[in-house]
Amino acid sequence: MHGNLDPEERILTESSWIEQLHKTLTALKWENGDNIAVEIGGTSVYEIEGAGTKWAPVKGTRKYNKDAFIVIKNLDRNPTVSSQPNPELKQHHA
Repeated sequence: MHGNLDPEERILTESSWIEQLHKTLTALKWENGDNIAVEIGGTSVYEIEGAGTKWAPVKGTRKYNKDAFIVIKNLDRNPTVSSQPNPELKQHHA
């Protein structure tokens, strides 16, 4: 037998993407049970009627660009607040 395979010993030097994701979610202090949405960015949707060919795809066909990416949103921590009117602004015209 060659070597030792203790759990503490790292066989690979790079961490997996799952480990990187876990570290990031921990750094953001996201918790198990948060309402999470996973979306794809970097895509385009054809909005012109086409014949279903390579150059004229059917309307609504989604194309994933080579630089497409994944967006992970924590909907429970969404800071979006509706805008409120500024009480200091005065109407200039009646």
